[in-house]
Amino acid sequence: MPIFVVQKHDARRLHYDFRLEVDGVLRSWAVPRGPSTDPADKRLAVPVDDHALDYADFEGVIEQGSYGAGAVIVWDTGEYENAGRRPMPEALAAGHAVFRLEGKKLRGRWALQRVAEDRWLLIKAADEHADRERDLLVERPESALTGRAIEELG
Repeated sequence: MPIFVVQKHDARRLHYDFRLEVDGVLRSWAVPRGPSTDPADKRLAVPVDDHALDYADFEGVIEQGSYGAGAVIVWDTGEYENAGRRPMPEALAAGHAVFRLEGKKLRGRWALQRVAEDRWLLIKAADEHADRERDLLVERPESALTGRAIEELG
């Protein structure tokens, strides 16, 4: 199964980079407020540059003066399954992708929905993994790989 990763990135502003393995690369969206397990929360997701698959486990500090300068941890990682009718590249090209995440923190059905040329929404489906009460960003801020907090890198 293809992988997904969510990297917590303290660049100019703290945000989360949501990445899906598609056609041998990590298709990527910056999610300023991070993913939410509440289906009522529709989180803005802005497309950013694709990354190589070997970037999926990157944790460290990107040097000042470089693109994306700041600390990065792998907030969540796992595999995903396309839950839509179209192959993932076609679904993304059409502006609507549905998938099931099996991560260390995020699980269940999710969708990416394009609402403008460079604006998408990341939405949690109302399934057995949805939770309107929990905020995983607050409860589980640590790296899914090392257990470190992003502040420990700076």
